[in-house]
Amino acid sequence: MILCMMANQPSGEAIIVAVLSALPPPQLSDLANCISALFRRRQLRLSYLLSSPTLFSLTLRHLHSLSLCHKSLLIARYLLYNLSLLRNSMQNAAATPSMYSFARMKLRDLDAVLLLLLLCELHQHDSQRLIETPPSQWRILLRNHVSCKILNLSEFGGFSTFEVLNEYVELVAKCSNFVNVMMGCGGEMGLGKAETEVAAAAAAVVALPSVEVSAVGECVICKEEIMEGREVCELPCGHYFHWTCILRWLGKTNTCPCCRYRLPTDDVRREIDRIFEDLARMGDGCSSCA
Repeated sequence: MILCMMANQPSGEAIIVAVLSALPPPQLSDLANCISALFRRRQLRLSYLLSSPTLFSLTLRHLHSLSLCHKSLLIARYLLYNLSLLRNSMQNAAATPSMYSFARMKLRDLDAVLLLLLLCELHQHDSQRLIETPPSQWRILLRNHVSCKILNLSEFGGFSTFEVLNEYVELVAKCSNFVNVMMGCGGEMGLGKAETEVAAAAAAVVALPSVEVSAVGECVICKEEIMEGREVCELPCGHYFHWTCILRWLGKTNTCPCCRYRLPTDDVRREIDRIFEDLARMGDGCSSCA
């Protein structure tokens, strides 16, 4: 049933749908419950934002003060958090340390993201009405636009798994499209260029384990032997290196010297691409096992 959503969709959406289609029903149901809880929290916050003239005014003022690059960064962080839900569900794992740094948005920034997405939705639905309405009346206009939806979504548990996941795919697509349009300002605010190298995130490096090797090997960075019983650094891909060597290496690039496995970075755009690549591999793996 989910496969019917793949028609005429960008590659990112197709990846998401392929992964969802490959999940077994129990895992798909658990993911839908997690997304439902996220949507409920989002709707409660949005409802509060639209019901408070003071909060709405402050949020709109904050939104107007942001450059296009800052707006894109906020949307990218929100997208990254939502994508991490799916990847972690596929891996049956909790979020990585770097994910928490991206997910910890200031409340005013979260409000700005929700308001920006809502304004984009209204502009797509009725652009002329939004243009003709003065900003002082936008709160009433937006509240009327979403009032029925908020009431329906306040008890999202009544919706089917398909409807919840369809809403999730639409949210990811909306955020992805916004970020892709803003890629032209990628030189600022962490929206990096894919062709340049970037250091691994400090949180990801700190989380790397120290292990004692049981056999003699070689550190491919310095080309010296790793003696049996020595404490070395183990990357998630399973390769071992001298601590001094790998720390210097990861300070310049986030890839493993042996297999090019990529560690998390503090570059939001690169992290989005990395998650999409992970999801594409997971989807292919699930399809080949089917």
